[in-house]
Amino acid sequence: MKPSESLSTSPETQDSVQKKLTILGSTGSIGLNTLDIIRQFPQKFRIEALSCRNSIESLSEQIKEFKPRLVCVDTAKQASELRESFRNGNSGPETEFVWSTEGLKQISSDPEVDLVVAGIVGSAGLEPTFAAVEAGKIVAVANKEPLVMAGELFIQTAKKTGAKLLPTDSEHNAIFQALHDEPPERIARLILTASGGPFRDLPLDEFEKITLAEALNHPNWEMGRKITIDSATMMNKGLEIIEAHWLFNTPVDKIDVLMQRESIIHSMVEFIDGSFLAQMGLPDMRVPIAYCLGWPERLPLKIPRLDPVSLNALHFEAIDEQRFPCLPLSLKAAKQGGGAPAVLNGANEKVVAAFLNEEIRFVDIAKILASVMQDLDETLQQTAQDSLADIPDFLLKIKTLEDALQADQWGREQAGKVLKHVH
Repeated sequence: MKPSESLSTSPETQDSVQKKLTILGSTGSIGLNTLDIIRQFPQKFRIEALSCRNSIESLSEQIKEFKPRLVCVDTAKQASELRESFRNGNSGPETEFVWSTEGLKQISSDPEVDLVVAGIVGSAGLEPTFAAVEAGKIVAVANKEPLVMAGELFIQTAKKTGAKLLPTDSEHNAIFQALHDEPPERIARLILTASGGPFRDLPLDEFEKITLAEALNHPNWEMGRKITIDSATMMNKGLEIIEAHWLFNTPVDKIDVLMQRESIIHSMVEFIDGSFLAQMGLPDMRVPIAYCLGWPERLPLKIPRLDPVSLNALHFEAIDEQRFPCLPLSLKAAKQGGGAPAVLNGANEKVVAAFLNEEIRFVDIAKILASVMQDLDETLQQTAQDSLADIPDFLLKIKTLEDALQADQWGREQAGKVLKHVH
């Protein structure tokens, strides 16, 4: 897929017309960074729609500042209360307040919107992100889950509608910048880099004592709670492998992960002639977000800059799978395909939530996920041996959004069963 084929690069077009944006998850990490960029370039961007689930006070401040035409919240009650609070005219002149998944789909597919920033964490972002793709939007994909759960469906739909998927994760954005529309046959491998998180040097015999506060203390990045835990387990890299497979039409076997402690090299591409291209910069999510917002141009961001002279060294290391058992689990799911990635995603969301609630230990995360994926293998093997076995189609292939959601839910339910026996 070649995202750079779509927009006109005419300077007149870029300067004279504001891009109209929907931000899904405007009070989260991606949303806040996006709005920080918008503040720097008010002449280039117009906020059409914002969404948020729980942080209503923060959302209210954003409404006052950016005066969006559409706002989506989680419940009808929240929408009603916001509507009442803005009757005095502090929002836009015709701000419409909507709610639930249907509201998210509405603001993602609105005819006036040019670009949708998909920043909702987890499977909750699946349906609104797909609505944007169905509507032929430019989509800055900052959440991994839609392509993990239904990658083939997203890519096929984007080809039909003309939607453009712009990778916004720092790793995928780095690859996007390095590829420059090189065709897949010229790629030897994609190399996703990982910081290693807070436990890259912790002795293995101390993992049993890891606390929630320690797991949330990432050495390089400031992120939301769920993705910070995924970074600590390195599940995030497994999900990124699946996402990269679909985004860049690259076989899973040609996607590697290396630890890059400083988080300066954000990812690399190795080509068949032995050349490597890497994207470098300080660990700041505003850079990949701005690349997608400004694409096909670059925005002159006012942010701290990397000083190459200050770099004493850049370190690369192979991943220790004993330390990060979630990575081989997700790699197996990626190769297995079908419903396996969605099952793993659902199970992981369920288990990480339990850890964030301090119901389980850190080491239990990988153990429970391994149990769920073993259950999936046994279910599929039973089907292979017994033609009368009742196997759900969504475990075999994701043909629709409903399939993806059912596979995700199956993973959550299996994880829930295991969680009942964890003390």
